[in-house]
Amino acid sequence: MIISRTYEPSKSPSTEQVTGRVWSDLIAVGGPPFRVGVVRVHLDPGARTCWHQHPLGQILHILSGQGLVQERGGPVHAVRAGDTVVASPRTWHWHGASPHHTMSHLGIQQPDPEGNDATWGDKVTDDEYLAAPTKT
Repeated sequence: MIISRTYEPSKSPSTEQVTGRVWSDLIAVGGPPFRVGVVRVHLDPGARTCWHQHPLGQILHILSGQGLVQERGGPVHAVRAGDTVVASPRTWHWHGASPHHTMSHLGIQQPDPEGNDATWGDKVTDDEYLAAPTKT
């Protein structure tokens, strides 16, 4: 059995990765053979990630609040505490808090063999963000 104690202060991701006020906390990083990483992310109302993809996919579990998620070319979906979202490998997507609510989620992903766990793209435009969400 391996016990890992990792403490790092909350971080605010780069403005090349998010729009608005966002904090992330590293929860767990697995060592070989387990390489899965877990982060807790808190987003203020209106905050969101940029378009991004994960080489091996991503699982989001919404811990609190209300948010929005979208795969490129698809509809915007409303999510709330208790929902789980799965982004397939190399699928461009974004996620964020709704305009009037905070959102916290766990992000679970695994790096590729070169250690990359995400590729970041363009900012989500206000028009993309404010598109009418699909009811869930």
